Amino acid sequence: MEKKSFNYYMRLLHRDIGYLVIGFVIIYALSGIILTYRDTGFLKYEVNVHNVLAPNLEPAELGKMLRIHDFKILKNEGNIVFFNGGNYDKTSGHVDYITQETPKFLEKFFSMHKAASGKPIHWINIIFGVSLIFLAISSFWMYKKGTRVFKRSLLLTGSGLVIAFILVWL
Repeated sequence: MEKKSFNYYMRLLHRDIGYLVIGFVIIYALSGIILTYRDTGFLKYEVNVHNVLAPNLEPAELGKMLRIHDFKILKNEGNIVFFNGGNYDKTSGHVDYITQETPKFLEKFFSMHKAASGKPIHWINIIFGVSLIFLAISSFWMYKKGTRVFKRSLLLTGSGLVIAFILVWL
């Protein structure tokens, strides 16, 4: 029986792990692209919110409770406080405002990006990250050392690392 080389096993693992994580790569890539535009309202829809809060809240407290980004008081008319996207009745505590929400199916994808260490899904993120590191490193065993293709892969790797470091430091 022929003994298999280290290169053989690295190529085998690279191929199999690559096929195994392709679904995650697509999900993370697409949701990452969409998250880049989260501040633009892309793919969001408006929701009218009607709620009752404690009466006589200060503007800072109101902004924190509503969790509205860039909360600003526009004007006061009697007991009604008008803010960007809605109004608050100081006497009754009634608040009406419009918010933009992401469709629920996308929220599931986004939650994978934002998983904290206390959530069980963080293990998927760890395994996926380690798999990507392995795929990056194992790619050096895809071609024999000394060949033109291998030298080109080293040049591209070096260029990619330089670009990545420049982007991180900008």
